[in-house]
Amino acid sequence: MNVARDFTWKQGVCRWAILLGVSLVFFTGTARAESCSLSPVHGDLTFPVERIPSEWTCPLHKIIKSHTTVTRVGPIRVAMSEPLYRYLLGEPPFAATLIRRLGLGSYYSQAWGERRFWGDDGEGTKGFVQLVYEDAESRIYLLDGSHDSRLLPHITGKAVVFLRMAVVRDQQGNEDMDSTMVVYTKLDNRVLSGLVSLLHPLIRGMVTSKLQKGVETVHRLGLVMRQQPFRVLREAEQPPPLPEPHLVFLRTMLGPPLDSTQAISPAHITP
Repeated sequence: MNVARDFTWKQGVCRWAILLGVSLVFFTGTARAESCSLSPVHGDLTFPVERIPSEWTCPLHKIIKSHTTVTRVGPIRVAMSEPLYRYLLGEPPFAATLIRRLGLGSYYSQAWGERRFWGDDGEGTKGFVQLVYEDAESRIYLLDGSHDSRLLPHITGKAVVFLRMAVVRDQQGNEDMDSTMVVYTKLDNRVLSGLVSLLHPLIRGMVTSKLQKGVETVHRLGLVMRQQPFRVLREAEQPPPLPEPHLVFLRTMLGPPLDSTQAISPAHITP
């Protein structure tokens, strides 16, 4: 009789322990999800943050919650059709190679996993770019990199970039793209972060300058593609030629190569 009671009592204890364990796991997970929740509004723009994969929510939240600076840039006009603009956004190494070959900048990029790229602007800023989310009009990126310059020491940090894109038309009826970015940066160096009140104008100015220059370089690339498509195709086909899928896309968007004897001077580009 005592043995039966003891067994029943132990069963009850085990059940309560299991229920308690399940409850703790559930409420811990819920509390963590709530603590890492993201606001949909950034720089008066609304983003579908509820669609961001769960594994990225907390890393983004950590940067946004304790950011060093927040910067809004744009809208900046890019002379490029939507299909071309989206293709280049999805293929940073391809875009960087075209920019270098056309003498528009010193950007370099390399694929480094799924939707992850390593980049170097040739002017002291380098790091990894992870595409976290994308849809028809928005993209969200997570950056992890470093910057070296005369004014700032070697600094490392992370950033969250919210990008909003919109299709517009210029006066000639050409399809252009407007880009607006809201960027949260967080420095890794605690000493520099503690001096944010002193460094804020410098850091914010640097971030704004880098973003503007990047978009404006893509704008210049778009102008060359419109005004000198033969030059773009010829540079893309120079040895070593770009991968065939990229060449096929360029030929489709820009048309067949023209007479190779035509002038290719960048001075002929109309801003």
